[in-house]
Amino acid sequence: MAAAQAISSSRRHFRSLEFILGILLAGGMSLAVLLSPMLFPDGGESMDLMARLVPPFQNPAHILGTDPLGRDMLARVVVGGKISLTVGLLSMLGAVTLGTLIGLVAGYYRGIAEILLMRFADIQLALPFILVAIMFLAILGTGVDKVIFFMIVAQWVQYARLVRGSVLALREREFILSARAIGVGNGRIIFTHIFPNVLGPIVILMTLNVANNILLESSLTFIGLGVDPLIPSWGGMLADGRTYLQTAWWVSVFPGLAIMFTVLGLNLLGDWLRDLLDPTGQTGK
Repeated sequence: MAAAQAISSSRRHFRSLEFILGILLAGGMSLAVLLSPMLFPDGGESMDLMARLVPPFQNPAHILGTDPLGRDMLARVVVGGKISLTVGLLSMLGAVTLGTLIGLVAGYYRGIAEILLMRFADIQLALPFILVAIMFLAILGTGVDKVIFFMIVAQWVQYARLVRGSVLALREREFILSARAIGVGNGRIIFTHIFPNVLGPIVILMTLNVANNILLESSLTFIGLGVDPLIPSWGGMLADGRTYLQTAWWVSVFPGLAIMFTVLGLNLLGDWLRDLLDPTGQTGK
């Protein structure tokens, strides 16, 4: 009976509107980006100055129109997603690795290590993000690797605080005390007994942070602090289209829609994961 109820609940989750829309939006965009080298071998860089600023849906060869240099907007949007998704994924993976390790150490060992690490985290959270970004990227310079590194440094705190709080609630539980009593080492307790129990909230935050990082990369590129303007990215295309909003709205609107749909899909998947991994709603509290 219990197994049947679990199967029924699992099917219900996979039929939820959040999951379906999340997969269609985020999964569809990710699939298009992965297939972009085959779909658009020229990387969206082919120019046709005789077809500058063609409106969308008026030329079958350029269904989403063209930009000021006659480049196909559909190709540019799909290819540009490669940078935005790469930055979002790699920065998230770096931040979750660093933050989780720090949170595990601070929450389990307590003492001076916890005090120093958490006070440093508090100081970092108190600093204005955009001011830190301007200073950091002005010193190191712009580029994909610089943006990824900055986001890792800026976002590990979220994971560290989340993991530390969960570890503090677990470290005095009976199964942890029993493991200590029989001589299990600290490292094995942390990674075998504690880490699996904090993985659910981490996975949910990871999903939501990918969406947030895509927005951050687009924002930084929009103001000239992100990736190289010569590399197609959603933020860069938004910035390039600012001067054409009244005469060629599609140059900015379609990259903006790509960001919106991808972020919306990832947020829906994050909400779905929260309900799947924590049906009681404790994660959201």
